[in-house]
Amino acid sequence: MTDYGHDLRFGSFITPANAAPQQVVAVTQAAEEAGLDLATFQDHPYQPRFLDTWTLLSYVAARTERIHLSGNVLNLPLRPPAVLARAAASLDLLSGGRFELGLGAGGFWDAIAAMGGRRLSPGQAVDALSEAIDVIRGVWDADNREPLRVHGTYYQVDGAKRGPAPAHPVGIWLGAYKPRMLRLIGRKADGWLPTLAYLDSLRDIADGNAVIDEAAAGAGRDPRAIRRQLNVGGQFRTASSDRLLAGPPEQWAEQLAALALEYGVADFMLASDDPQALAVFGEQVAPAVRELVAAERAR
Repeated sequence: MTDYGHDLRFGSFITPANAAPQQVVAVTQAAEEAGLDLATFQDHPYQPRFLDTWTLLSYVAARTERIHLSGNVLNLPLRPPAVLARAAASLDLLSGGRFELGLGAGGFWDAIAAMGGRRLSPGQAVDALSEAIDVIRGVWDADNREPLRVHGTYYQVDGAKRGPAPAHPVGIWLGAYKPRMLRLIGRKADGWLPTLAYLDSLRDIADGNAVIDEAAAGAGRDPRAIRRQLNVGGQFRTASSDRLLAGPPEQWAEQLAALALEYGVADFMLASDDPQALAVFGEQVAPAVRELVAAERAR
């Protein structure tokens, strides 16, 4: 059980449904008005019921002022890393440093292949993601005058010019569950972003942290440099319950504070398209969690 001491952040996990595109924008604006720190969006480029997530990110960046934006998580097999790196840096510059890069190795391989993507095994997908991180960081290293060369098995860059650099140090967050991906986070990434509903128990968070920490130490990194994040879902109710995230805001606050103090979670993204739920999360839950965690850390 570990508290990594990070400042806490709270965000939204929004469905990019194209049936009512302006409603998606309105939900993002509602998240910002509620004081949330992050607005994140699913990325399934093969899903015809969704808006293209990158186009949406660019659009909502222009329709918001403060909130940070990210894919949750971007589908790497259908987004070439060198182009993605320049797109990410460009959006970060245009938004005043409000973009973060959530990446996924891919998973729905039939759908990816149907869109012209390369079908990979799970192990190959992790290796490809590792190479992609090298490409992305190399493009962002604009002060390096040497042409970028990455001779990978899955991605090759041979003499590309570097830049632009992002406006701020963009975090690379990986959606991951298996040990091989967790070790990659420890070696190279800035954040671990799983979804609570996909975990068998909270013990999976502690076990994942241990794998990440060991890999980070082995790579000469401070494990505290890696943010631990979590997509969460639940229901706000008037009556308390013994269930996780199914009760009044004060119960949510106590449970999320425990996740921060005992499991090291620093960023909580609420999966909801309901502006009222996001308002409760941002205006009631988030301040209460911060207060509880600050009081416990002060002890």
